Amino acid sequence: MNAAGFSLDTSVLLRLLVQEPIPLFHLAAQFVEEQMSSNVPIYVSDLVLAETYFALQTYYLLPKADALMAIHSFVQTKGINITPSARAVLTLPNLATIKPGFVDRLIHGTSYAEGKALVTFEKAAKKLPDTVVL
Repeated sequence: MNAAGFSLDTSVLLRLLVQEPIPLFHLAAQFVEEQMSSNVPIYVSDLVLAETYFALQTYYLLPKADALMAIHSFVQTKGINITPSARAVLTLPNLATIKPGFVDRLIHGTSYAEGKALVTFEKAAKKLPDTVVL
């Protein structure tokens, strides 16, 4: 395979975070470890971060703060790459309770990084730069 790294899907990230089912966790962990030991970059997209956040809450019943802590801890691993805007969002204090929340801030971060203004109905987004609230 001639890949410039690998991008994890939500299903793989979830197995790494919740460590179940055990066989899939081991398979995912082994894959990631092998890539990292070969200095092959591992990427996690903003969409995968958002899906994982919702899945941890909805299917695994983790509180927002715990879901965010699990994601934040994982992306701190050397060799795991996320967008600069996602990294900035994950370092915000009180992320589990601030408005706009995690996913809205990921969406805004992408728009902002691309030099575009975000148009939204989310009233709390008026705090964010280059945002138009309808």
